[in-house]
Amino acid sequence: MRKQIVAGNWKMNKDYVDSEILVSKLLEQHHHSTTDVIIAPPFTNLLAAKNTLKGSPISVAAQNMHFAENGAYTGEVSASMLTSIGVKTVILGHSERRAYFNETDEMLAKKVDTALAHGIRIIFCFGEELADRKAKKENEVVASQIKNALFHLSASAWDHIVLAYEPVWAIGTGETASPEQAQDMHAFIRKTLADQYTPALADAVSILYGGSVKSANAKEIFSKPDVDGGLIGGAALDAEHFSAIVNSF
Repeated sequence: MRKQIVAGNWKMNKDYVDSEILVSKLLEQHHHSTTDVIIAPPFTNLLAAKNTLKGSPISVAAQNMHFAENGAYTGEVSASMLTSIGVKTVILGHSERRAYFNETDEMLAKKVDTALAHGIRIIFCFGEELADRKAKKENEVVASQIKNALFHLSASAWDHIVLAYEPVWAIGTGETASPEQAQDMHAFIRKTLADQYTPALADAVSILYGGSVKSANAKEIFSKPDVDGGLIGGAALDAEHFSAIVNSF
């Protein structure tokens, strides 16, 4: 049975004090035990969040990592740096990384390989631009992003990968794909995996939806058969709102 997952991507928000307050408030909330709850604070707050959450069911993820093991990459963070503080999940391929920092499919494939080599679970993001959707090319774009970055992997590697479909036009805009649009794309993604690997593998991979998910719309989106949870942005910065999303299953 696929895992239900709700991950909160804090992006470049919350300083050390604010992060500690938010983590403490999250610990006061009740979360369904069947849902895998993840938060992704900024790098500066990862260790503190990890320590505060020790013994709780909430785990911590990094928002990015470099593909190199070490070296002259000023400002970057390696996989071993993450694992050294107990962080075992990383978000890769977010549309903001692709758009603002020119991350390509080729670069992301390298990051994926490095993360897997270090035993790090990957939340891999992808999604189409508004122009792609208007041109009815969303399936083509999404399939390309998945194939180029992930289809070199063995079947066993997929035990450590979570997919996150995020239509770019719905991230931080207040616009949200309808539950039907989300389900249609998630079903297409699962078929794409089944065609490359096996139906059993495709059925085992959790696929999250991201893009202006709120407590008001999460329940309907998560009710769709191929939607296994969400990668949450803005709403993850409020403990009560985030917890309401977690409990939307």
